[in-house]
Amino acid sequence: MTAARARLGVFWPYLLVAPTLLGAAYLLLYPVLRNLLMSVQHFRLAELIRGNAGFVGAKNYTELLGDPEFWAVVRRTLVWTALNTVLITVIGTLVALMLVRLGKRLRLAVLSGLVLTWATPVIAATTVFQWLFQSRYGVVNWMLDQLGLHGFREYAWFAHGGPTFGVLVTLVVWQSVPFAALTLYGGLTTVPAELYESARLDGAGRWQTFRLVTFPLLRPLFALVTSLEVIWTFKCFAQIWVVAQGGPNGATTTLPVYAFQVAQSLHKYDLGSAAATLTVLILLAALLVNLRRMFRQEQEGQP
Repeated sequence: MTAARARLGVFWPYLLVAPTLLGAAYLLLYPVLRNLLMSVQHFRLAELIRGNAGFVGAKNYTELLGDPEFWAVVRRTLVWTALNTVLITVIGTLVALMLVRLGKRLRLAVLSGLVLTWATPVIAATTVFQWLFQSRYGVVNWMLDQLGLHGFREYAWFAHGGPTFGVLVTLVVWQSVPFAALTLYGGLTTVPAELYESARLDGAGRWQTFRLVTFPLLRPLFALVTSLEVIWTFKCFAQIWVVAQGGPNGATTTLPVYAFQVAQSLHKYDLGSAAATLTVLILLAALLVNLRRMFRQEQEGQP
């Protein structure tokens, strides 16, 4: 009996987490496998109704990779991801550095604002931005007009590709900066004050202190924040779809939006699945490059 209890005690933690692991595997693994299967089949509306799809191998991938529109969407997605990630990381870092220097009350106020921003639902925040940039009654146009920029009076932000892209970047950056700022602020609080005091005594300025003291100590945290922001901005869908549905004229069509349009609007579920698979592969490649660079920097920094 004692031996049986001992064996049960060894496996008991695994038995407790088994339902969660099985549920997560079903919710995550099954859609991936189903998507991969559909991407190598001829799966259109007729096959969806009849339930019989034929195997076509890599035909869907070949068709996508030979489509100039697909590569235009890939380039746009990379620009979208790079621009958002850089802005989020830079602004998040500046906010985190500001939080360290604020007094207790101001820090609490800023932290509360960041948390509330982070907790705002995506669709609600997107709707608010649509109101802000509304052509006739939007606050942004009114404010720009009051500042003397009368060309923005009743300006239609969502009728042109560039302005729509800029509004969406502003929205995503506004939603994502709180996570980066709070994470980096937590890391900054762990840096010993003696290191900053030594840097000041050696005559280092603020930029030199950040470059030689703060960043090397928090390099893994910066790499983590950057990787997560790459993932979140790369797969961003809800904001783009609610505001512009990839328009106008495809100016905001990124890979997730493109895959959805092909699958749902054109009922080409096989090509949509192939586009989704290629999206995941491109994202994995970008993350592997980032992680490889991070590990190389870590090895070079070791004594």
